This record gives sequence, C-alpha cells and structure tokens, in this order.
Amino acid sequence: MLNQTFPIRAAVSAEDLDDRQFVIALARGLSLLQAFNPGDDLLTNAEIAVRARLPKATITRLTYTLCKLGYLARDPAGGGYRLDPHILTLGYPVLARLGMRQLARPLMQALAEAEGLTVSMGLRDGAHMIFVERVRSSAPVVLQQDIGTRVPIATTALGRGYLAGLAPADREALMSEVHAQTPEARWNLVRKGVDREMERFARKGWCFGGDWDAALTGVAVPLVLPGRGVLSISCAGARTQLPEARLAAIGVKLKDIARRVALAQDTAL
Repeated sequence: MLNQTFPIRAAVSAEDLDDRQFVIALARGLSLLQAFNPGDDLLTNAEIAVRARLPKATITRLTYTLCKLGYLARDPAGGGYRLDPHILTLGYPVLARLGMRQLARPLMQALAEAEGLTVSMGLRDGAHMIFVERVRSSAPVVLQQDIGTRVPIATTALGRGYLAGLAPADREALMSEVHAQTPEARWNLVRKGVDREMERFARKGWCFGGDWDAALTGVAVPLVLPGRGVLSISCAGARTQLPEARLAAIGVKLKDIARRVALAQDTAL
C-alpha cells in the first residue's frame, strides 16, 4: 500500500498575521493534526514540527493540549503521539451529511465487482483529494487506501475528475495553488497532464490518471451537485490491467453512475 507524506499548508502565512480575525493558535493546532498521514502510528514532537513547519516548543504545547482534549494519545513508552479515535467525532458529521454516499455505494459496488477493481468517491482537501467512499471487489485488488486517505489532485484520476467539474476560473485558481506546492522541475509535466485530461473530458466525458504512480492508473468523472459542490468518482487499478480501451469503457459506466446519483440526490431533496 502506498504510504506517502503529503505537504501541508503552512499553519500561519504573512497574510494571516495581518488578519485580526484569524486565530493563530487554532490554525497551528489543525496543522499539527494534518501532519499525520495514512500508515503513521507514532510521531514524535520533532517529526511533527518538521511536517507542520512549526517550532518544536510550539508543538510540545499543542500535543499536550490535544492529549488533554482527547484528540491525541501519548505512547506509554514515551515514543511519541498517535491520533486518538476520538478525533473521528470531528469528521463523522461531514460524512453523515454526504447522503450521496449511501445513494452511490450500491452502484459503485456493482461496478467494482464487475471489473474486479476499486471504485472511489472523493472531495477536495486543499490541493489534494480525500476519499469519502471506497468500495472494492471480492477479488484481490492493488489499491488498499481507505476512507480519509489523501491523494494529489493534479496527477490522479480522482483529482482530475474533480478538476473537470469546476468552472474554468475556479480550476485555474486551484491549479495556481497546486503550482505553489509543486517543485518547479515537475510543474510543466503536471500542467501538461492536467491539460491533456481536461481535453479528454471535453471530448469524452471522463479523465484518465496514471501520472502519480507508474504502476497504477484509473479513470474518473465529476459528480456535480448544484448547490452542494463537486465531487469525483473514479475506478482505478494496476496499469497492466487497464489499457485505454478498457478505461474508456469504464468511463462510460462511471458517467452513468454520476448521472444516476445526481438525479437521485435531486429527487431526495
């Protein structure tokens, strides 16, 4: 399973410091929580400080406070801190509100079983996507990420599906944010990949991935819910199992799922 550390936004920017309404301590506490990635068990104060880009002394006070509040747990052996299950109470109301997950799950599961692949639903988390629904076939699958995992927005099928659902001005604003977090040596490749897949979406109605991990690829479509924002639905797996013709055929099925979920969501309102 992929276990990649993703960059996080600096807790406090120069612009934030000039904003009298901005609560610096809260921003730093949330930045600390974002430092934990899928697969992490324990992180020390020093490791968190590097990831959150904050002074170690600040991190020490924040970890103490978050432990007192129940969102972090200290390792009894003194090896560091881990996220406490209590933190799930922060995200559950959001997931519970996403009623389209319940509407989409049977359709996604049927596609996963038919193709022997993984089907996912995601929404934006900064310059990344976060899985809010994830179903697998009963057959062995390559991808093992679960709900809550974050993946890049510009180099994955899931992220490109989301980008395709945005208005052009919103897409460019988000790409500027991605650019700021991408090494300059890689930016042209990232930008070309996104432009190529936006053209594919304009012609076909779906986007391909494949630029994040050389062994993986996928196809995705946007799930646009008027008044409720944009999500993305993708189907992904090993590149050796997914030639372009098969990806395109799955893209047709994903478009139908998105259409049916959007229609059912409208009916349910």
